[in-house]
Amino acid sequence: MSYRTALSEVLTSVVAPAAELAAVRGRFPRAAVTALGRARLLGLTVSTSYGGGGQGLPEAAEVVARTARVCPAVAAVLGSHYAAVAVIEAYGGSWVRTEIAAGRHLSSLTLAETEAQSETQGEDDLLAPHSSAVRSGDVVALRGRKHRVVAAGEADSYVWSSRPLAASDGLTLWGVPAHAPDLFVPARPQGAGPYGSGTSTVFADPVLVPADAMLGADGAGLDIVRRTALPWLRELGAAWSTGVGASQGVGVTTPRAAVSLASS
Repeated sequence: MSYRTALSEVLTSVVAPAAELAAVRGRFPRAAVTALGRARLLGLTVSTSYGGGGQGLPEAAEVVARTARVCPAVAAVLGSHYAAVAVIEAYGGSWVRTEIAAGRHLSSLTLAETEAQSETQGEDDLLAPHSSAVRSGDVVALRGRKHRVVAAGEADSYVWSSRPLAASDGLTLWGVPAHAPDLFVPARPQGAGPYGSGTSTVFADPVLVPADAMLGADGAGLDIVRRTALPWLRELGAAWSTGVGASQGVGVTTPRAAVSLASS
């Protein structure tokens, strides 16, 4: 079955019937995410060698745009997931890539550290994190807060940015499991991101991760964000806007949080 056929079936049978719960009640679309995983759409962009769909950014953007016509919240979750997976696919380990490919793992990109960063959508603001990283042996303590994180408290992992451990400049990226102790998600504020997308702040106070959770080299995250994450964020954000605009018959300005673009 092609990914387009699989998407059509999930949109009709699961996403559309539950869209009102997200749009009106703000309920996170867990059933839709589960169905997208079972249809192997969460793993659309993972390499076929890990069981994924082997597709790229154009196909991911198509999925986000089509989904946004039916449920903006689900599309925002997918956008943040695909942006995070772009980084994980390039620098993550085999286990997490296999889990994503199998549809058992939802990720989210977390970059922005102030509300102002999220609201102004200034990309430069995403490239100078204040979050700290301190290594002790094989363990790294991450401390900081990330704003406007899509699927906060719902994702299985987060791609997290911090200041470098030892490099003189740049930033460093980490794969942070959602079950890590002292990773805290407060009550979701009203109006944060597309209603139902689970957009909120995530705190690390601190969170301990193994040193090998680093994605790429220490300090190399700046180039990774510029060359990988931001192009995906821009393209998926435009796809989200196009899909929502088509459903409403008007042009829509893409909110940073919407696509996790809010990753903040």
